[in-house]
Amino acid sequence: MKKAVFMAVAVFLTLAAPMTLFAETGVMPYPAEKIVDAIYLAEGGSAATYLYGIRSISYDTPLEARRYCKNTVLNQYKRHQKHVCGLTYMECLARRYCPINCDNDTGTNQFWLKNVMYFLTK
Repeated sequence: MKKAVFMAVAVFLTLAAPMTLFAETGVMPYPAEKIVDAIYLAEGGSAATYLYGIRSISYDTPLEARRYCKNTVLNQYKRHQKHVCGLTYMECLARRYCPINCDNDTGTNQFWLKNVMYFLTK
């Protein structure tokens, strides 16, 4: 009986862990891994010139680019919890990750959030 309860708790914690990041300040609206996956697809997937849209820092492997993307997602969540911007977390992330009218915006940054949300909720 104890072993079965332990296993059930272990499975629950494993499945719930991505949804309960930063439990002390709140819950991310989506698991970080899922947000990163959506960003990857919205940025062009494996055919992208800049994997995960990572332009500001060089990377050697796709895994390294993914790590940078995930760090941005997690760090922006922490920042979002500490400031009052009146935006949802995903809107706040879009402003940080892919700002409209920045130096490298070719007019497509305005569609970033819509594209990420498409893959996130698909």
